[in-house]
Amino acid sequence: MPIRLPSTLPAFSILRNEGVQVMGRSAADKQDIRPLRIGLLNLMPKKIQTETQFARLIGASPLQVELSLIRMTDHETRNTAAEHMEAFYRPFAEVAETGEKFDGLIITGAPIEHLPYADVTYWEELTRVFDWTQSHVHSTFGVCWGGMAMLKHFHGIEKHMLGAKAFGCFRHAVAAPASPYLRGFSDAFVIPVSRWTEIRQDEVDAVPGLETLLTSEEVGPCLIEDRAHRALYIFNHFEYDSDTLKQEYDRDVANGTPINVPRNYYPEDDPSRPPMNRWRSHAHLLYGNWISEVYQTTPYDIAEIGTRSTDWRT
Repeated sequence: MPIRLPSTLPAFSILRNEGVQVMGRSAADKQDIRPLRIGLLNLMPKKIQTETQFARLIGASPLQVELSLIRMTDHETRNTAAEHMEAFYRPFAEVAETGEKFDGLIITGAPIEHLPYADVTYWEELTRVFDWTQSHVHSTFGVCWGGMAMLKHFHGIEKHMLGAKAFGCFRHAVAAPASPYLRGFSDAFVIPVSRWTEIRQDEVDAVPGLETLLTSEEVGPCLIEDRAHRALYIFNHFEYDSDTLKQEYDRDVANGTPINVPRNYYPEDDPSRPPMNRWRSHAHLLYGNWISEVYQTTPYDIAEIGTRSTDWRT
């Protein structure tokens, strides 16, 4: 089954041209099934690029998925046309006021790692989003800074600045082979990393109920499950396109910003050569496994979300 998107959303034509099954609202409404309702709280400045990346991954599923785009209520977006935001995004305040519920919610990262959480202009509203997920979302997926922020809010775990940016494709390993989110994973693989901060494993281990699923000897914990809050936190970027790290590298070089060549990304670390995508299959595995787990555990009556046991696998 396809992912359900507005036919005028740029991701619709991009993904259809890639061979991803997409369906407009009128066609989807003719099917007598309940699609999974997945929200995307998009905190990234390049909204169209980010929404396309995540739509590509959650759309590669045999299930019908309806994607809803959400933004912070009063935060100004400068890198995406106002017409796009008005046409496709709803402010969180409006979503919360309607009382609607979601089977899944993805909270993206944001390029504000250097700021203390309390100095983020929308931090107060974002903490309301985190609390709202506990009664209105079946499973939440926090990505990079979004995942770190959720760990701070729910568990008081701090992010720590790195001496140098973790930048490139780093080798990772499976730490919990029995996890349903890791079905089909190889023992070792690479994931794109682009961040100035880290979460430390000893601080994660000190919190009962948190389980590290993926980890790296070089860049630390990557994927953490928080069953009590029905959440996953990932600090690296399976969703990246083949050229996303290249775009970041070229931008910094053009701006004169000191930056290392992303590790293990270009053939022989030569930025004059096209980069190689060596994470795509595991990206689809992870998000496909997440969608499958949401489908198998979410209530059929969406109104029941948030009313069951906090451990939704019992």
